[in-house]
Amino acid sequence: MTRDELLAMPVAAYMNEAQLAYFRERLLEMRDEILADMEGARDGLRDNERTPDELDRAAMEESRLLSMRVQEREGRLLRKIDAALHRIETGDYGYCEVSGEPIGLPRLLARPTATLCIEVKERQEKTEHVYSR
Repeated sequence: MTRDELLAMPVAAYMNEAQLAYFRERLLEMRDEILADMEGARDGLRDNERTPDELDRAAMEESRLLSMRVQEREGRLLRKIDAALHRIETGDYGYCEVSGEPIGLPRLLARPTATLCIEVKERQEKTEHVYSR
C-alpha cells in the first residue's frame, strides 16, 4: 500500500487493518534502520585509535561525543517506536492519548510515533513556550 492509497481511503476506514499494517511495517523499518545505525556507531566507538597529535585526539573526542549524542537521540526514538508498535497491538494507535480523537493520517505519515493530535500538540507547545520565557 502506498501513501496515496492510504490517504484516498474514506474517513470511516480510519485505522483499519490495511492502515495498521502499513504503519506497523513503516515502524519496523524505522526500528531496523536505527538498530543498524546504533550498531555501526558502537563499532566506531570501539575503534579507539591512539594518536600522539593533540589536535587529532581533540577531533576524535569531538566526533565521539557527537556520535554518543546521536545514539542517545536514536535510543529515545527507538523507545517511541516500540511504544507505537505496542499501541498498534493494543488498538490505541492513531488516537490522541489526551483527547482520544484521531491523530490523522497526514500527521502519522509525517511522524509515525505521534501520540497527540495536532490540536493538543499545539496547545502543549504554546504552554511550553509561555513557561520557557
